Amino acid sequence: MTASGKTFTPSRTDKKRKRTAHTPVRLLARQAVEAVLSKKAHDVVVMDMRKVSGVADYFVLCTGDSDLQIKAIADAVEERIREACRERPWHREGYEHRQWVLIDYVDLVVHIFNPEKRLFYDLERLWGDAPAERVPDDGDAADVQLLREPAEG
Repeated sequence: MTASGKTFTPSRTDKKRKRTAHTPVRLLARQAVEAVLSKKAHDVVVMDMRKVSGVADYFVLCTGDSDLQIKAIADAVEERIREACRERPWHREGYEHRQWVLIDYVDLVVHIFNPEKRLFYDLERLWGDAPAERVPDDGDAADVQLLREPAEG
């Protein structure tokens, strides 16, 4: 299910779904977290989807309280990832209606909800088998254990 209510389940093997840059997905996700927090998004959650879904490696979910804030959050994500990582979204949906904006970077999908859509779709419950971590509203990406590089051993 996507922001427009359509089913969007791309295959990770789809030849059209390739990232042109080689930025590690954890870095993309950290940049997305920083971007959403910079625009005062709340209820920020990072989900590690690698073992439960073939759609993406990570989801970043957040809530904005108004159409204007949701637009600002979406714009901040795209701008920050473009500037820091030189990547553009493969797909974006819901930007016009600003109830649920989905920004797809192939390995990372950022979901920006209004409170009603967040509650209705409840992706944390839907993907309940995925490891998830809530980011404190006053925190930053460095606080997210799921996005840290694994220790070498």
